[in-house]
Amino acid sequence: MADPSFDVVSKVDRQEVDNALNQASKELSQRFDFRGTGAGVSWSGEEGVTIEAETEERCRAAVDVFKEKLIKRGISLKAFEVGDPAPSGRIHKVTGTIVQGIASDKAKEISKTIRDEKLKGVQAQIQGDQLRVSGKKKDDLQAVIALLKGKDFGIALQFTNYR
Repeated sequence: MADPSFDVVSKVDRQEVDNALNQASKELSQRFDFRGTGAGVSWSGEEGVTIEAETEERCRAAVDVFKEKLIKRGISLKAFEVGDPAPSGRIHKVTGTIVQGIASDKAKEISKTIRDEKLKGVQAQIQGDQLRVSGKKKDDLQAVIALLKGKDFGIALQFTNYR
C-alpha cells in the first residue's frame, strides 16, 4: 500500500467569487452613500476584477465592500490582490486579481519549512502549482498540516486529497 499523503493547494471557488461580485455590485447600486458616484464592480478577464468610481475615496470604499462580500462567502483575502486606484479619464479604476495556484518560490519556501521541521519519513514534492506531501505516518502528516496552518506564507492554503 502507498504511503499516506495530501496535497497543499491554493484554489478559489470561482462561483463563490462570482456570487460575492454580484452581491457587491447590488449593494453598490442600492446603498445611499454610493448613489451617483458611478461605483461598480465587474469581471475583467478570467481572474481579474475591475472596481471603478468617480472619486478615489468611493473607489476605496467599493473595494472594501467587495472584500467584505468575499469574507462572507468564505474566501480568504490572501487570494485577492488589489492595486491602488488610478485616475482613468473622469473616473478612478482599481484592478484586482484572484490568485490561483502556488508560485514556485512559495512552493520552495513551504517545502523548506516542512524539511526544517525534520519529521522522519515526510517528503514534499512540487507538482506544478501544488505540493504533494507524503509520509510514513498519518500523525506526521497532521503535524505538517498544523505547522503550515500556523505559518503565514502570504497565500491562501487548502489541504486536499488526504489519504
